[in-house]
Amino acid sequence: MSQATADFLVELGTEELPPKALQSLSKAFSQHILESFKAAELHFTASSAFASPRRLALHVEALALETPTKAIEVWGPPSKIAFDDEGKPSKAAIAFAKKNGVNVEDLSVESDGKAEKLVHRSTQAGIAASELLADIVQAALDKLPIPKRMRWGSSRNEFVRPVHWLVLMLDEKIIPATILGLESNNLTRGHRFHCDTELAIANPGTYASLLEESGQVVADFEKRRELIRQQLVAEGEKLGGQTVIDSGLLDEVTGLVEWPVALTGSFEERFLAVPAEALISSMGEHQKYFHVVDGKGQLLPNFITVSNIASLDPKQVIEGNERVIRPRLSDAAFFFETDKKVPLTNRVEKLQSVVFQAKLGTLFEKSQRLQKLAGALAPLLAADTAKAERAGYLCKADLVSDMVLEFDKMQGIAGTYYALHDGEDNEVAEAIQAHYLPKFAGDKLPESATACAVALADRLDTLVGIFSIGLKPTGSKDPFALRRASLAVLRIIIEKGLNLDLRACLTLAAKQFEAQEKLSLNQELIDTVLSYMLERLRAWYEEDNISAEVFMAVSAKQLSQPLDINQRVQAVHHFSELAEAQALAAANKRVANLLSKVDASTIGAVDNSLLTLDEEQVLAKAIAQQAAIVTPLFAERNYMQALSSLAELRDAVDNFFDKVMVMDEDLQLRGNRLALLKQLRGLFFEVADISLLVPAK
Repeated sequence: MSQATADFLVELGTEELPPKALQSLSKAFSQHILESFKAAELHFTASSAFASPRRLALHVEALALETPTKAIEVWGPPSKIAFDDEGKPSKAAIAFAKKNGVNVEDLSVESDGKAEKLVHRSTQAGIAASELLADIVQAALDKLPIPKRMRWGSSRNEFVRPVHWLVLMLDEKIIPATILGLESNNLTRGHRFHCDTELAIANPGTYASLLEESGQVVADFEKRRELIRQQLVAEGEKLGGQTVIDSGLLDEVTGLVEWPVALTGSFEERFLAVPAEALISSMGEHQKYFHVVDGKGQLLPNFITVSNIASLDPKQVIEGNERVIRPRLSDAAFFFETDKKVPLTNRVEKLQSVVFQAKLGTLFEKSQRLQKLAGALAPLLAADTAKAERAGYLCKADLVSDMVLEFDKMQGIAGTYYALHDGEDNEVAEAIQAHYLPKFAGDKLPESATACAVALADRLDTLVGIFSIGLKPTGSKDPFALRRASLAVLRIIIEKGLNLDLRACLTLAAKQFEAQEKLSLNQELIDTVLSYMLERLRAWYEEDNISAEVFMAVSAKQLSQPLDINQRVQAVHHFSELAEAQALAAANKRVANLLSKVDASTIGAVDNSLLTLDEEQVLAKAIAQQAAIVTPLFAERNYMQALSSLAELRDAVDNFFDKVMVMDEDLQLRGNRLALLKQLRGLFFEVADISLLVPAK
């Protein structure tokens, strides 16, 4: 017999919700309700979440109308405790019966597999879903990720925005409930301007179509997002160009409208003389407009806005938006022209009024350090020292320009434009913008060696400086973004194939602070920063499905060249997936344990005359052959091929441990066999400590 089901619908109508938070609110709301259904064993077949500026909703199909009937089994005290010698119930038996609401006579005595015990069996009837829904919805609303809730009117209820209506239905029936001061019903509301009236919902399955066809509301976030994207593409094509659709902006705009209509406006071509990035920033961040480029990627004098209404006179809407954007673009043009009147090099002195960190001085002092540090790093990157120093000196100068003070995302970008205007070298100018790269995980890296030198110098300076004053990140707090800075340094070194020693680079950074008398160079500081930075690699590799054991095997070498570390990690990861890996890792662990019992410094070279057994002779020969093969591979850092070759030692190693007693009573034989094993372990340890690949028990 199939269980009775019904479609469930909940909708909370509100004032306009925060657009950037709309998706997370919808996801959390739906997820909590669905998880509550699963916890209560209220089964369902499908669900659809809806989110628009004025509503959060969830439609659940074929929801069970009742939780399952459950067989309850409760075990009590052993029968020898429950009854006395005359078979009369003890206090323990009476208490157990009372607890379960029955008489002692109603209890059974059965074995639970260990002893004869009292047992009470009963059946718990299911609970109607209608009795649970209001509490489930209320709990979901209480747990929404809302940093700050608000009250409205005389109500004591709190939510992210004032609420105005509540729908709670099972099929065509309204589930009576009071949530956030609202009585539930089956009445929703349409678009604020096109259809601001109540619409009666016949049943949950008609919810989305009713809103779209009668209320002019596209309630499905993803559907609305795709509709906007298609309109943006079409408008760009009408202009003979291509609309640049930023996913974050698209999500935000989707959270701002319920009935999207894309409209194209324009601005004077004279504004194209302003850096395109400033125009794009102004249009996107401040007005939520999308920009359009031609086939060469050049900005067109147009923008596309997404209106929340289908206007009878769209021309007026477009003209209104054009009037709004014009002053913003005029400001950008004014700042650009004004800034160009002051050479970038003259702005560096103004950085003396900008504090980098109270104990570490101003941005002017940081610029001086970056000039020296970038110059010191340049030869290690095959970069031009003079260019690196110049770029390091100028890279923060645009932070005191009017353009950057108004459009903060123009930092670096504005500096590049001003440097080119001043006649600075192209590579120097490009490095001013590129030294901020990468800005986030997966972002592109600086291209030129000069830019890489400045990018590294900037992060290394910050890391050493902040650590030197004891402000190491703790938990989720990382105010100076040191984790991101560390990963940026590691990515540049590894992905650019730079043979840099990170310890040496950190020491160079510390020397710049020492020259300014802001710290005394000490090895403990360098060790701390180095350890912190290299630890960031662990999470990086885990994202690439490289186990922590692989990383720890390489970490045991205590290396400080990120490129070399990465090459070893990739090699050990490849080795760990070979059939021979676990056996050889276990053998290495066994060898490490044996060697730990003696003073390894007293173990000499292998004496072939003492190799009396076939198995140790075979192993000695195999080790010698492999040493000849892998030694040149180690020199070439071809660790992957070296470990693949060493994997061929498995049979010889297995046979050795099967047949040979290492800790022989004959001290000469024992010492010689330990020497052989030390030689074996040494070959693998040239790459990593593969004994750490053995899973911890």
